[in-house]
Amino acid sequence: MDLVEVRIHGRGGQGAWTASQLLALAALKEGKQVQSFPEFGPERMGAPITAYTRVSNNKITVHSSVYNPSLVLVLDSTLLTAVNVLDGIKPGGALIVNSMEKPGKLRSSLEVPSQVSVWTVSATEISLRTLGREITNTAMLGALIKAKPIVSLSSLIETVKERFMGKMGELNARIIREAHGKVKSG
Repeated sequence: MDLVEVRIHGRGGQGAWTASQLLALAALKEGKQVQSFPEFGPERMGAPITAYTRVSNNKITVHSSVYNPSLVLVLDSTLLTAVNVLDGIKPGGALIVNSMEKPGKLRSSLEVPSQVSVWTVSATEISLRTLGREITNTAMLGALIKAKPIVSLSSLIETVKERFMGKMGELNARIIREAHGKVKSG
């Protein structure tokens, strides 16, 4: 696999950086080269944050922020009007959003270029029903690897179960599987 760069948009406390780390650890488990790092603004709960992940079969020699991501993951749909989530997205890339909107409607309202695919999943609903909390990061990772399988579902689930032991690991594995199965493209 050539270099795949992922930009994750979230708010403080939603697990964007954790999502970046989990994705990197799953790729590492598969023998891939990885980088994972956050970019914080004002460090407070609810403030917009960005996290990045790079995955490649080859040595990664770039050491900067991700300016032209292949994949953009949006954990909180309120960020769609707060930040430019499409900034720099590569043609052939994918925008994956936690939203109840249909992908086509989101594509139209955000004016997403035709060469970028749009994927939506109601990660909030899945996480609330399963965890009783609005922590959408693992659901969004399940959706991301459906949009572009940069790691296998089994590697991601295994990684999550190692990070969150016992019941919490099992619940997050269930969330990943459900989001992976329910994400829609358009």
